[in-house]
Amino acid sequence: MVAPRAETPSVGGAQQQERDTVIVGFTVYAPPGTDVLTTDQCRIRGQVCEVTGEPGDWGRNVFTGTSGPVQFAADRVKG
Repeated sequence: MVAPRAETPSVGGAQQQERDTVIVGFTVYAPPGTDVLTTDQCRIRGQVCEVTGEPGDWGRNVFTGTSGPVQFAADRVKG
């Protein structure tokens, strides 16, 4: 699953006068066990994105024993 990640400009700044929210990238929820590195790139909705930050593994559910997703941030590559 892929969700847009938004950033709200600082209050009173020039950016806020032009718009309220800027989409800066995506939050990705990959299947359990997906191997993701901070040096990886991925294609999301036709755009090449770079993995930013450390991927997080949700681990196992203590009640059901099922594995959770691997979550990571991905930003669009510009230029």
